[in-house]
Amino acid sequence: MADSPVTGSSAKTEILDRIRAALADRPPSHDIQRTYQRAREFPSIVDLFAERVADYRAVVRRVDDVVTTIRETLAGKRIVAPDLPDEWLVPEVTWLREPLSVADLDNCDGVLTGCAVGIAETGTIVLDAGPTQGRRVLTLLPDYHLCVVRTDQIVGIVPEALERLDPQRPLTFISGPSATSDIEMDRVEGVHGPRNLEVLIVPS
Repeated sequence: MADSPVTGSSAKTEILDRIRAALADRPPSHDIQRTYQRAREFPSIVDLFAERVADYRAVVRRVDDVVTTIRETLAGKRIVAPDLPDEWLVPEVTWLREPLSVADLDNCDGVLTGCAVGIAETGTIVLDAGPTQGRRVLTLLPDYHLCVVRTDQIVGIVPEALERLDPQRPLTFISGPSATSDIEMDRVEGVHGPRNLEVLIVPS
């Protein structure tokens, strides 16, 4: 009688058990000495962040009145709203609240979120499904993403960002609108995320 097929879960367990057995007689590992640069000074991390995000073909605006900007930008649209501050939920917008299906997300006009941290050197926005962000799919299916970044959330380099983040949370690193290239280097946008990214940098 043929052996029953091994499921993905049991195959993974078997592989890990074999690895553990092979390493059983090895001495315990030592702490890794991390000597790389953990911080760096810049003339203005906010200016650098705005410049690098714009390099990725995202729209970047520095605004003082986030509520007025949201109203003017999103009026008349159907926008996905995670757990946003009440003052952001202006009446001129039709807000779509959870629970939302894939069809709901596919048919909306966009999503409004905050972020966990912004990285100036790389022009990257990081989401961790925390307050103002919602679950990951909310920012992957809509074609337009409006992201509010406070100046106190912007750090200089990646190690600084990692110190602020919990590796156990679902982290999404966003560097510009979703884009990829085929073998002939033809750019295609919107394959695995929004084609349009707009970032509002607001005072802390």
